[in-house]
Amino acid sequence: MTGDRVRRVALTGGIATGKSHVRARFEAFGVPTIDADSLARQAVEPGSEGLNEVVRQFGPDVRDSSGGLDRKRMAAIVFSDPAARHTLEAIIHPFVREMTDRWYAGLNAAEHPFAIADIPLLFEGGRDRDFDRIIVVACDSDTQLQRLMARDDLTEDEAKKRIAAQWPLADKVAKADYVIRTDGTLNDTDRQTALAFSQLQSWSAG
Repeated sequence: MTGDRVRRVALTGGIATGKSHVRARFEAFGVPTIDADSLARQAVEPGSEGLNEVVRQFGPDVRDSSGGLDRKRMAAIVFSDPAARHTLEAIIHPFVREMTDRWYAGLNAAEHPFAIADIPLLFEGGRDRDFDRIIVVACDSDTQLQRLMARDDLTEDEAKKRIAAQWPLADKVAKADYVIRTDGTLNDTDRQTALAFSQLQSWSAG
């Protein structure tokens, strides 16, 4: 590693484990962050080549009445068919990767020794090799399931399919440099995030 570039830190974990809250806490400490989910939505905005390719691959029924992507229909397809999910990811992931790389390249290392990319499918997409440090946000499986059902208004079966589409949390935790658990109170999570921030400051100053 060198001191003339912003060091790349990935924030990942399982779906509905609390990554957004942790990312917001890092932002409050002044750390630049970027959200891969937001980039993924940009990749298939109305009029984009990404959306056109999705329609070519999956048919016109994946458009909603306004001409955009019908996300609920798309989710029903890809979370029931791994091959379909991989097809969609092959369309979206290159765009997300390119935009993330551009974002890092545009940051000033003198102002920001490290910056965080929130990438839910970091390990699944083989992106872990692109980062200097990895933070994994985790909670127990029952908490994750209940949060996902409540957040996205899903049945238990739908939620379990979405969780099963990702790597097991234990496997992600095993590959983490820092682990932030969100089973407890928000104060507990915030204390862990503050500790990770302090450790990352020390590491990036070295």
